[in-house]
Amino acid sequence: MRHLTALVILTGALAFGSAALARDMTLPKTSTDQLKNACDKASGRFSQDAKGYGCGTNCAGAQGTDCTVYCSADTQCTAQVIGARRPRSVADALTTPKGRR
Repeated sequence: MRHLTALVILTGALAFGSAALARDMTLPKTSTDQLKNACDKASGRFSQDAKGYGCGTNCAGAQGTDCTVYCSADTQCTAQVIGARRPRSVADALTTPKGRR
């Protein structure tokens, strides 16, 4: 029984460990055009559907999308960023922090 408990705890720690490196932030409402412009400047990938619009960028400098901003048609925008960052704007959320590459 102890081995099973330890295995469950270890599996949970590994599964959720990488999620702890990301942070969700609420940002002010941003129009489609404003987000698209910020996305283009950050060399991101813009997408839009019936429920909202978003952008994903490679803000950590490695392959993959590490920072995202999604705006629902009727609410504020939500950003997911890496580390302990606290972006104040959509542009900040989508770009590499100064001093990092």
